[in-house]
Amino acid sequence: MYKHLFFDLDHTLWDFDRNSAESIAEIYATHRLADRGIPSAAAFSEAFIRINRKLWADYDRNLVAHDYIREHRFPLVLNALGLTDTAGCAELNTDYLRLLPSKAHLTESAREILDHLHGRYRMHIITNGFAEIQAVKMASADIAHYFEHVVTTQSADAKKPDPRIFEYALEASGAAVPESLMLGDNYEADILGAQAVGLDTVFYNPSNEQVAQPATYTIQHWRELKAIL
Repeated sequence: MYKHLFFDLDHTLWDFDRNSAESIAEIYATHRLADRGIPSAAAFSEAFIRINRKLWADYDRNLVAHDYIREHRFPLVLNALGLTDTAGCAELNTDYLRLLPSKAHLTESAREILDHLHGRYRMHIITNGFAEIQAVKMASADIAHYFEHVVTTQSADAKKPDPRIFEYALEASGAAVPESLMLGDNYEADILGAQAVGLDTVFYNPSNEQVAQPATYTIQHWRELKAIL
């Protein structure tokens, strides 16, 4: 039934939270943040992941710009942890952007399912991340060879859930809607966005998020996909 599979990258295949937590732990130690009153790397990581996720959700909704995220996330994290002195946040962000893409952790069984699908389907990435960062992530995790096209916000001049990014991906890959399937973890960006252009969808939903309008398929673990594809 399907010939083309379009995957989201962050949180779907590439384990953003684990990779981010490792990067944040290194920054915590290197920048001696315990001396500034942050009690632990775990507390620093939890605050960062929570705030960064909210900022990216705002970005997806066109509420903030990409530069705003880079400039404000670390000050917001330090403020959330009770620090009013936000000196050095630009250096924290620079180190984070250097470390994060070098991390290689994938979500559970993601490589197993990519191996299962490889050669049987034409596979592509649709991501709201930026091309240079996403390319390093995919190289670090050794998954670039699975995918024919990587469609980014930059290349499509649009970001999910805007229908234009999905239309661009379909055109770039030569795929037709009835033979294509979108797979992602973000209900609003990946699932509702893809549904708006008529695509069937797989909602990768390990946390069992409750949603109003179901995807074509919902899975909590990648191995469940073998019953579909």
